[in-house]
Amino acid sequence: MNNDRIKEILLDLEQPSIDFTVTQTGKESKRVNGFYQPDTHEIFIHNLNLKTDNQLIYTAIHEYTHHLMTIAKQENDPSYGRRCKVHTQEFWARFGDLLQLAEQKGYYTIGWENNEELKALTQDIKENYLAKNGQLMQEFGKKLARAMELCKEADIRYEDYIDRVLCLPRKSELEIRKVGAVEVNPAIGFDNMKVVASVKKRDDRATVEQQFVEGGKSPSSIREMMKKENAKARGDDPKVKLEKEKNRLEKTIAQLTQRLEYVEESLASL
Repeated sequence: MNNDRIKEILLDLEQPSIDFTVTQTGKESKRVNGFYQPDTHEIFIHNLNLKTDNQLIYTAIHEYTHHLMTIAKQENDPSYGRRCKVHTQEFWARFGDLLQLAEQKGYYTIGWENNEELKALTQDIKENYLAKNGQLMQEFGKKLARAMELCKEADIRYEDYIDRVLCLPRKSELEIRKVGAVEVNPAIGFDNMKVVASVKKRDDRATVEQQFVEGGKSPSSIREMMKKENAKARGDDPKVKLEKEKNRLEKTIAQLTQRLEYVEESLASL
């Protein structure tokens, strides 16, 4: 696959506001499969690290995500991409969404289902480890809730019990107890159960849980989706914020205009 074809695929996933280049270095690297230059908007891929076009596209999409994130972030922060962390949750969410789109368009496939041993192992992991561990932690949460009740009845400081008897970090204790307090599908695994349990409303929890059950999206994508929904609900949505600022400015202008008219009339009467 040549550079032009790689760029053609990337452009079909999303059109950027600033152009970019793709270069296969013809080299092998022990450190990275590719990198992005934010100053010149260049994507470099160490193609000798990669055995298939599928691996090549995966790396290209990763670096293209850096390009899309950089041109968006640099509008407000010119240093983005040079002096800050770039592999954030927002990055991984954007990357996961682009991979999912690439799969839908037939440019990329993860292909795990085609390996029979990996397919069987995946089923084993999901059923006998993710699901069972999720169920165990759910029961653990209920046991902790009961321990809290018993400590309260016996006038025992539950925090001290957690710290020095169970030797359990308080953050972990709270997360486990939250998972035990709501109905969450253990099949999604404990870490994802914690995300679902953090949602206050039952209907919203069901929506988030369904995202994990259906698959296809990374945990980062789902967390970023939740973050945007919460921001929108709080009125932190960029469009909402601009509309509120516009209303405030219009009100201020009207008040200043009225004050200016008063001052001018006062001056004219002197």
